[in-house]
Amino acid sequence: MNKRTYAGISEQYAKIETSKIVLIPVPYDGTSTWQKGADKGPEAFLNASDNMELYDIETDSEVYKNGIHLADAVTENSSPEKMVAAVHAVTKTFIRKNKFVTIIGGEHAISIGTIRAFNECFNDLTVVQIDAHADLRKEYNGSACNHACTAYEASQNTNLIQVGIRSMDAIEKTVMDEDKVFFAHEMAIDDYWMENAIDLMTKNVFITFDLDAFDPSILPATGTPEPGGLLWYETLDFLKKIFKQKNVVGFDIAELCPNEKDKSSDFLAAKLYYKMLSYKFNNLELDDYENESGFKEPNNKSTKFEDEDYD
Repeated sequence: MNKRTYAGISEQYAKIETSKIVLIPVPYDGTSTWQKGADKGPEAFLNASDNMELYDIETDSEVYKNGIHLADAVTENSSPEKMVAAVHAVTKTFIRKNKFVTIIGGEHAISIGTIRAFNECFNDLTVVQIDAHADLRKEYNGSACNHACTAYEASQNTNLIQVGIRSMDAIEKTVMDEDKVFFAHEMAIDDYWMENAIDLMTKNVFITFDLDAFDPSILPATGTPEPGGLLWYETLDFLKKIFKQKNVVGFDIAELCPNEKDKSSDFLAAKLYYKMLSYKFNNLELDDYENESGFKEPNNKSTKFEDEDYD
């Protein structure tokens, strides 16, 4: 991936030293089992971002002026386990610099590393998984770092809330906390699902967003599309409520599988990312983020995982 700035912003707003936000691309697609191509997702996302207008009408803001640093891509792909370890280490390094860390994949297995890093750095973490699939298998195809296992570790170590689920294997019910799962068919007839989901969240929230959560009518370019998904404005309404009521400490977006003949999915992913940033920083003065972030130096939390520093 060529070195560039996010969305073509000037270097003034892209320097690591002054940027409040860091974006880490992870072009990985090593464990997907149907349509391949999620490794091309970050590049397609960045290309779409280059063509996006950076004034957000809804929030009357230009969030890029908080600074968005585009980090070097995590390109480790020798094994799923090494990819997860690399994502974990890089993510944690930037969190320790007190940046608002965001990640763009790549298949959803990348989130095993991101969630692990945020859980080690923030106390009492809620993970909000917005997804078509439960991803709760302990192991799949011989690896615990498979896209079908994305949420398993989070289910054991964090307050996991799953939203939009409409496809899963029966074995996943054995580890699923159904009181914290919002199934798509139930959401369709429940006017209060957003409020009920938010009531289950702790103060610190990490959002992992699998783009197949969207209905394929608005985002077809994903590896495993499922009918009956979320639409644009209801998704934004939910996200806006979370950002307003909770301390969102970071997020990732995964599973864009670009289609050369249709760029609308790429642009939706780009717009979703920018919207989420706009909601995060809309109510903050430019100098307030450092006091609001809630970051705790992770030395007070023991970890059994390899912990490396990446520059």
